[in-house]
Amino acid sequence: MKRKSPNITSKLWSCSAVLAVLILWQALTGFGIVEGFMLPSPNAVARAFVQEFPALMGHARITLSEAFLGLALGILTGFVMAVLMDRFDRLYQAFYPLIVLTQTVPAVAIAPLLVLWFGYEMAPKVILIVITTFFPITVGLLTGFRSADPDAVNLLRAMGAGRGQIFFYIKLPGALGQFFSSLRISASYAVVGAVIAEWLGGFGGLGVYMTRVKKAFAFDKMFAVIILISAISLLLMWAVERLQKKCMPWENSNRD
Repeated sequence: MKRKSPNITSKLWSCSAVLAVLILWQALTGFGIVEGFMLPSPNAVARAFVQEFPALMGHARITLSEAFLGLALGILTGFVMAVLMDRFDRLYQAFYPLIVLTQTVPAVAIAPLLVLWFGYEMAPKVILIVITTFFPITVGLLTGFRSADPDAVNLLRAMGAGRGQIFFYIKLPGALGQFFSSLRISASYAVVGAVIAEWLGGFGGLGVYMTRVKKAFAFDKMFAVIILISAISLLLMWAVERLQKKCMPWENSNRD
């Protein structure tokens, strides 16, 4: 019970902060301090969300399919690159600066080129998501691999273990914490990357929906889709946290 009470208190504070923001938002719009065409009220946003729910779910399905595929490929790419750079120092010295360089280019600048090269289908969206998600995975895993306990590594070597055994018994379990921390970031990046790519070209998805309602000046619907994107990102981060608890049961036992 002593362990759970701080978590309950933290959640109460978070809920109180969200409620305070909603009350302030409603007051600003309800008393006419901010015009409704500039900032729709929470009631208007809620009505728009309910009215547009079937359309939002249809577009969300497209965005999530792009996000999940891009995230899966980003995880695979990041894992392979981290393993290779941990194994070969020359590869680390050659490619790590290039990997960092890929993150200095804004996604909004890359997306039009991808649409020009690969068209308006799913391919450019998935490629952009891979570009934005593999970097946290690569850096997190590489940091975990290189922070492995040297005494444990030397002990396994003295017992005749090979590189593969050292990797699977020491480095990989030790890097799981950094991996899941990076995965939480990448999961939220995946949805945002998909929406950004859809802004610049596509036939469906939440990004396409946003451009349509923006042109119609339906700002209540704009806020509704923004809230939906935020909710999806939070849900994905929560799912990663639950997965981490399943994959790292020793962390749960240490906290008890």
